[in-house]
Amino acid sequence: QVQLVESGGGSVEAGGSLRLSCVGSGYSCMAWFRQLPGQAREGLASIDKDGTTQYADSVKGRFTISQDNAKTTLYLQMNSLKPEDTAMYFCAADAIRCQVWVPPANHFAYWGQGTQVTVSS
Repeated sequence: QVQLVESGGGSVEAGGSLRLSCVGSGYSCMAWFRQLPGQAREGLASIDKDGTTQYADSVKGRFTISQDNAKTTLYLQMNSLKPEDTAMYFCAADAIRCQVWVPPANHFAYWGQGTQVTVSS
């Protein structure tokens, strides 16, 4: 059974940093999304199996997606956090390619359970 296990959420003041982790391997594309209650999941960043990364404009320059050398753990380093970054964050994975875009949520079959990030002003 496919499992993606996230960790690293929490509460932080504006301007602070957090790093999210997602344990999972064997996919050609992994990504991070976030979601507010009642809203659609927003794609933030993706990493292709060839190492290419893509970012949404809302997080470009502040967030960094990466994997460990063994490609068993996905990370999202979040810096300069803002109150509007408050959301539930999810990792996602699938056997698709994502060198040129952050694929929308409906392109991913596998999801983590989510981890809450709260940024206070």
